[in-house]
Amino acid sequence: MSLKNNSSVSKVENEEEEGKVSLLDLPDLPLECILGHLSPSELCSVAAVCTSLRDTSRSDHLWKKHMERKWGKVFGDAAYRQWKCHVASKAREKISNHQNQKGLFAFLHGDFRPLVWMKAKSEKGTRSSNSLPEDSFMALYLSLESGKFWFPAQVYNRENGHAGFMLSCYDAQLCYDSRSDTFLARYSPHGRWTTEENIRWDRLRVPPIASSPHALHISDCLDDLRPGDHIEIQWRRNKEFPYGWWYGVIGHLEQCQGHGNHCRCHNNDMVILEFMQYSAGSRWRQTMIDRKHHIEKGNEIDGFYGGIRKLHNREEITRWKKLWPTKTVVHD
Repeated sequence: MSLKNNSSVSKVENEEEEGKVSLLDLPDLPLECILGHLSPSELCSVAAVCTSLRDTSRSDHLWKKHMERKWGKVFGDAAYRQWKCHVASKAREKISNHQNQKGLFAFLHGDFRPLVWMKAKSEKGTRSSNSLPEDSFMALYLSLESGKFWFPAQVYNRENGHAGFMLSCYDAQLCYDSRSDTFLARYSPHGRWTTEENIRWDRLRVPPIASSPHALHISDCLDDLRPGDHIEIQWRRNKEFPYGWWYGVIGHLEQCQGHGNHCRCHNNDMVILEFMQYSAGSRWRQTMIDRKHHIEKGNEIDGFYGGIRKLHNREEITRWKKLWPTKTVVHD
């Protein structure tokens, strides 16, 4: 009777074992759906289970989504190009180091040792199959999270909202600090780097124009500018400094009464740019450009005004308004 009961229990246990489904038993599509709901840290844990799950958990398809979700608003095309250059540079460095080691080995031994060579090849193959591809989205994500990779972006109100940079946006190299969930920025105004710590996510953006901060933006909106339009304009202290982007609005000419139906400012070649964050009477409060001939205007005292972007995107305008100072900036 006891043997019969034991046999029945064993049979039930075997049936239960056979009914269990492992992740490895799933087809590719359901497995990817499950992995797609995991966090980056959970994907890293799954990747450590076995070779099959490692390869699936590292797929660009999964990690690209995490990149877009967390980094999409601050990591743009310029940053990705810099990453590709970084990866290519590391690859060249590895090749160079390998060639140097190979030459040193041949010089020291002066003969061919098949067993040593086969062992080295075997170890290299094992390392390469286990190591994370350096050009993968997972490698990029982890490099950003760890702060090992500096990337280009733009910072609003640099230097902690210093009055001299209020409602501006400047190019910088950025490094992420996962402990504080903030960034460290390096600016290069002219010849030397300056740094700023504890920059929040909401002070960063992807550069809206793919060009060097030293390059003059060729404006394509000058004929369309009307009072009330929101704009960004390039400005720099002198010709050796990089441009920053400054927020402003188009104002009415002095002879205009400012009434909508009677305003003819848009028919005039001269355009008023207003920077309302500065107090009335400040030399930074207002400037005037010629829409027909404007390229860059200014001098070594007042700085140089460059290209203009007309803001059409409501999200961009709202973001500038959220950065508006609580008090009017007194800055002569």
